[in-house]
Amino acid sequence: MAVSIRLRREGTTNRPYYKVVVADGRSPRDGKLIEIVGTYDPKKQGHNSTLKLDRVEHWISKGAQPSDTVRSLIKKNREVAPAAPVAAEAETVPAESAVAG
Repeated sequence: MAVSIRLRREGTTNRPYYKVVVADGRSPRDGKLIEIVGTYDPKKQGHNSTLKLDRVEHWISKGAQPSDTVRSLIKKNREVAPAAPVAAEAETVPAESAVAG
């Protein structure tokens, strides 16, 4: 079974959004899927996608092939992901010192 990571179209006419799914390569675009691993909203400005990078890495290690668009989304999310935990830690440190003092 050739597994692929690709986009599944959702939404209405002129207002699409996509779910990033793991599916058999032979199934139709909006057909049967194995797992939902993220979302993508092309109409939204700025950071417009979310991915479960651990699950994406798991499926790629098992041989799944991402589509060109999903490959681009993975690259963008890898760049953003390391910055998020650092910002969260920076916000919690002053709060802890304020409680202690």
